[in-house]
Amino acid sequence: MFDIDRWREIFQSINKNRLRSVMSGFTVAFAILLFTLLFGIVSGLSNTFKDAFADDAQNAMFVRVWKTSKPYKGLQTGRTIQLRNTDYDFVNEEYGEKIQYKSSRIYKNFNLKYKNEAGNYSVMAINPDHQYLEKTIIEEGRYVNEKDIRDKSKVIVIGRLIKEDLFGQKPALGKRLNVNGSSYLIIGIFSDDGGDNEERKAFIPLSTAQMIYGNNDYINQIALGYDPNLSLDEAVAFGNQMERDLRKKMNIHPDDQSALSVRNMAEANKNVGQFMFILYFIVIVVGSGTLVAGIIGISNIMIFVIKERTKEFGIRKALGAKPSSIVSMVVQESVLITTIAGYIGLSIGTYVLSQIGDSLEEDYFIKDPTVSTGIVVGATIILIISGLIAGYLPAKKAANIKPIVALRAD
Repeated sequence: MFDIDRWREIFQSINKNRLRSVMSGFTVAFAILLFTLLFGIVSGLSNTFKDAFADDAQNAMFVRVWKTSKPYKGLQTGRTIQLRNTDYDFVNEEYGEKIQYKSSRIYKNFNLKYKNEAGNYSVMAINPDHQYLEKTIIEEGRYVNEKDIRDKSKVIVIGRLIKEDLFGQKPALGKRLNVNGSSYLIIGIFSDDGGDNEERKAFIPLSTAQMIYGNNDYINQIALGYDPNLSLDEAVAFGNQMERDLRKKMNIHPDDQSALSVRNMAEANKNVGQFMFILYFIVIVVGSGTLVAGIIGISNIMIFVIKERTKEFGIRKALGAKPSSIVSMVVQESVLITTIAGYIGLSIGTYVLSQIGDSLEEDYFIKDPTVSTGIVVGATIILIISGLIAGYLPAKKAANIKPIVALRAD
């Protein structure tokens, strides 16, 4: 490996067969370039899917209802279905061991006002576990707790951007906020990775909303976080079973998706996982096929090189050179060509991806297409192995030739 004379011979051989070396290296460079670009694009799609689910816990489930679209058990189409606290309790009692987090939801759109500043914002009435279902990050103060629910407290947690809109740079924690004509104490300020819309929301205790805005036990939605120890298949089965039981409890047709539906993140994660697996598989197959073509090209070049140097190898063997020295020299040349060409392709591909950045996100939903360090390390190993394979077989054949035969070769 550190024999200067051997490296000099290798570079002389490459220089003598310059065009062949460049052409064979081009195939390898193109293969790695293609693989890098394809992998980066698939990685960008994966980032887009991750961002789409960034606002909700990965194990979240959401039960929503509307109007029936199918008659059932003598009940007419168009019947309005209403979730109640008893439905929330039913789910907890039936499936408590499979549930990590739970919360009811009531959606409101209220005018929030502080002194001379005011605006309309989405206000959601929730239970304490909702903080984890929505990945709410408390920046100041606290979130709604069980005591707030029991006492039906008039407290509110506001998003970071609501705070900026109404208070500017002044502190908001502990201040009183006019919420649709009622005074609420600001107990917390939160941020959310879901974006600006999520940070222009506010949360109040569910029991407070039911008492003040209707004096009933109605809820708009049930949000759950299933046990993360469940497999995706088990979580999907859990969601399906819960949906069947709720349909039976509310006398809803089994196929009426308008009346009741359960959005299960397990199903989305499973579908996305399968889709991404197929894409990565295609990238590996295409990249591997192109790389194999490159290896074959380099192997063919090495055969020509060996044929031209047959007499030289014969003289070397006649003078006592070991077959292993001939093999190692040819293999080193092959590895050198493959590695240099591969890294040229990898460098070009990485540079192109860095220039693309987020420019494809809006039209093609490809966000931040990049290749990870692990891919670069893997590519390095593949290149070295490829060079060994491309050079070993021709080198082994050259090393086994008898000196007398080699000296007779034209």
